[in-house]
Amino acid sequence: MKLTTTTQVSVDGVMQGPGGPDEDERGVFERGGWAHFDDEAGAVMDEIYQRADTFLFGRRTYEVFARTWGMWDDPGDSPIWTALNTRPKYVASTTPIDPKWANTIVLSGDVSAAIRELKAKAGGELQVHGSGALFRWLLDNDLIDEINLFTFPVVVGQGMRLFPDTGPDIALELLGSQGVTPSGVTIQTYRSVGRPRYGAATADVDS
Repeated sequence: MKLTTTTQVSVDGVMQGPGGPDEDERGVFERGGWAHFDDEAGAVMDEIYQRADTFLFGRRTYEVFARTWGMWDDPGDSPIWTALNTRPKYVASTTPIDPKWANTIVLSGDVSAAIRELKAKAGGELQVHGSGALFRWLLDNDLIDEINLFTFPVVVGQGMRLFPDTGPDIALELLGSQGVTPSGVTIQTYRSVGRPRYGAATADVDS
């Protein structure tokens, strides 16, 4: 399976609490609920979820999804609800967790080996949604095949960012772009292609 990540980010790179004011208040974060989907962006997200064979979550994102998507009744017309409630879900967690959501398996022991085993299975996509700490760990361990970014036209000004202040340097190849939606959301898909190329310093011959 191809491991893909999908993240909602602001123009200044914030990924924390896009869905609502009480979604993730860590660090006294008071600006949740900044990601507003129009119909076009929503259709792209629906299509992404329809491609999922299996989901992989970090613990915090899993808990958010479990108390929302996992508790809501089937609306009958939501590809996201159908995918999340009918397909296997794996949780990577370093702390004990007792999942109540059906079809959930907690990864323990060698998480890297477990994820590589999942990727080796036949199928379409092993999808990661949100899960910032897990995303950064997967990136550090070269386990991500494709990165989907939904960039919303807002500067949040505080909160956890997708990429840390210090970390690996990675060159990305643009695999596809959905352009700009009516409300200004841009949607791109990337893959890692090694390290960036840096320009060499040149001597100032006039100094």
